[in-house]
Amino acid sequence: MSNPRRIRTRGRMADPVLVVGSVAYDSIVTPHASGERILGGSASYACLAASYFAPPRIVGVVGHDFAAKDRKKLEKRGVDLSGLHTDGSGRTFFWRGRYHENYNRRDTEDLQLNVFEHFSPRLPEAHLDSPYVLLGNIRPDLQLNVLDQLAAPRFVLADTIDVWIETQREKLGEVMRRSDLLVINDTESAKLTGEANVITAGRRLREHGCRAVIIKKGEHGAVLFHQEGMFALPAYPVTEVRDPTGAGDSFAGAMLGYLASVGRHDFAALKQGMLYGTAVASLTVEAFSTDRLAAAGCTEIRNRRKELLRMTKA
Repeated sequence: MSNPRRIRTRGRMADPVLVVGSVAYDSIVTPHASGERILGGSASYACLAASYFAPPRIVGVVGHDFAAKDRKKLEKRGVDLSGLHTDGSGRTFFWRGRYHENYNRRDTEDLQLNVFEHFSPRLPEAHLDSPYVLLGNIRPDLQLNVLDQLAAPRFVLADTIDVWIETQREKLGEVMRRSDLLVINDTESAKLTGEANVITAGRRLREHGCRAVIIKKGEHGAVLFHQEGMFALPAYPVTEVRDPTGAGDSFAGAMLGYLASVGRHDFAALKQGMLYGTAVASLTVEAFSTDRLAAAGCTEIRNRRKELLRMTKA
């Protein structure tokens, strides 16, 4: 396995990060360009983002069509692939989508679950002691299954999507109560709480048992709700968006990777993690698939974090 360069945040060995989610092939059309059968999936983006801070462990499933070049892309960034199962009976999860002019809306034109339809996460024995865990937006009952397998995780970040809010709300509530941080977007927070106002929704989610919540607002940044207070951060100013797919997963992966690198998850650490997560997510949207994310480099990430700091200081 490669030994990639990582951002040095403190003089300690970074803890490993376990990421459970989808690995997919995407075909995407945007107002400016298109990409056919490019590497996607929540776990792919999150692992590559986390790899700039800590060693990632991926748990997912791919089909017989998963290309060697895509394995190498993950391996080059030091991703542990021992939990990536190959199901030779079918093809890899596939999604085709089209983004509209302002990128705020997209249409799903084709969705083929393929081998992902029967995905049931089984963690390798060496992963059971993972201290930092990212539960990608898989079904809540599967997220709970992962939590039941783990020994004693120190910090769990959970993600979800609209369909699970609508179909597995009770199990999602249990996931939320057993996690340390819920990361969702403003549309999802409104569905969960019935509150269109982000501030009200964030506070309501904490009242319902969430220890901490981050609500993402796309190009308007993100807001953290924590027992010690609230923290709002703008998005990094990207001049040319090419493909916004995976930006949220990159944000979550980079943030958790940062927490694993410093070994802390207090209010101050979460705010720093948001800075790094926002910087990394801004790189993701500048190219199709994971290309810009995988090749960005530590210097560019540090520079964007510094720029965000300058933007937020009066």
